[in-house]
Amino acid sequence: MVSHAHWKLARDKKVAQGITDDAATEKLREEIALRFDLGQAVHDRRTACGLSQTELARRARMTQPQVSKMELGGTMPTMALLVRLAKAMDSSFRLEPDGDGVRVAFTARPASEERAAEPEKESGGTGVARAAHG
Repeated sequence: MVSHAHWKLARDKKVAQGITDDAATEKLREEIALRFDLGQAVHDRRTACGLSQTELARRARMTQPQVSKMELGGTMPTMALLVRLAKAMDSSFRLEPDGDGVRVAFTARPASEERAAEPEKESGGTGVARAAHG
């Protein structure tokens, strides 16, 4: 399978040569690009966390082949799955319009949010404090 970088270089080369596609093909390319970008963002954050695909799959209630397929750009994850992945990788998730495309990022949660999500240890309480959303 072609890596993300090679796919983008081939597309850029085609654009530089002035080769254009019809609207339907261009729409499909945009979806494929988003799937690749999502997969790359998951891969980058997973490896930054030191997680294997198997461990991420366990944490996100998926299978390892599902994680692999997603990282390769083979699927378009649902928003619910993206939220589970972000939680599994102690991250926040962003999708932002960026020119003609979309910027995708999983970023580490600030330490203050991580502490707020941990069980209360000093007070001896048994409850779990939840970080505010939004």
